[in-house]
Amino acid sequence: MARGTLDREQVAARLLDASAKHSFDPVHEVDWEQPQPPDLFYAVPEHVSLYGTPLWERMTPEQRVELSKQEIVNIMSMGIWFETILMRMLLKMAYERHRPESRHVQYAYTEVGDECRHSLMFIRMIETVGARPYGRPGYLNTLGRYVPVLLQGAPMWVGTLMGEEIVDVMQREMIRDERVQPLVRQVSKIHVIEETRHVGYAREALARRLPRAGRLEREHARLVAAESAVVVSEFMVNPAVYKRVGIADPVAARRMAKGNPHHLEVKRRAAAKVVPFFEELGLMGGPTLRRWQRSGFVV
Repeated sequence: MARGTLDREQVAARLLDASAKHSFDPVHEVDWEQPQPPDLFYAVPEHVSLYGTPLWERMTPEQRVELSKQEIVNIMSMGIWFETILMRMLLKMAYERHRPESRHVQYAYTEVGDECRHSLMFIRMIETVGARPYGRPGYLNTLGRYVPVLLQGAPMWVGTLMGEEIVDVMQREMIRDERVQPLVRQVSKIHVIEETRHVGYAREALARRLPRAGRLEREHARLVAAESAVVVSEFMVNPAVYKRVGIADPVAARRMAKGNPHHLEVKRRAAAKVVPFFEELGLMGGPTLRRWQRSGFVV
């Protein structure tokens, strides 16, 4: 057995063992009936896109809490969209490898099970806080249909990491912050624990793949990294959020959020793990750097 294959199997075996020991059933392990204190936020206040702006200063405490709720619902909606695409990519990979006995494929199926539970957990949390999921622009709906075909090899793992690592960093901060609703912290903790395995799986796969990838695949991966950063960034300032909160000019609010130094700092902190990893692999720089800068995840 080739060294790369052996390493892949070893990684998958370790992750399968961790999954057996540390997996959760949100239906029974989240207290869905717990109170939601009206003075607690649904996200870390500093994570809220308008935090620190003149508009934020004019808001009542109730409006600030509601904005935090709508923004976490928006992130959960983004998570459902992303995880559905990820499940399709993992299943396509497992189907095409024709080796269900391999630990690598078995872990792919295990991760699909995790992501199914996560999506259901996000949906239930949205319902429990009394909100509605957010839609997405038509072009992203169309793009989502073709992503499993367009992203294979290194680009697949790059897109996976952009979707996973940004939210992971933000949720880790939520778990530790007592200003955040207990329900949100509980959901975030489950997601973080299980997502740690998914991030490890994707990082190991990308690090193995790139050394044997051709120039076209590497450039495609670099492009996917930058474009994924832009998509995630745009999701984080959804004007529909401001409309639901009752802000008279949601487009102006979005513009204010995109230029908000506090919001930009949160984004850079959220990307503080994935960007150095991409730099180490040679996936940053060149023409795509301008897209990264547009996203706000790098200066």
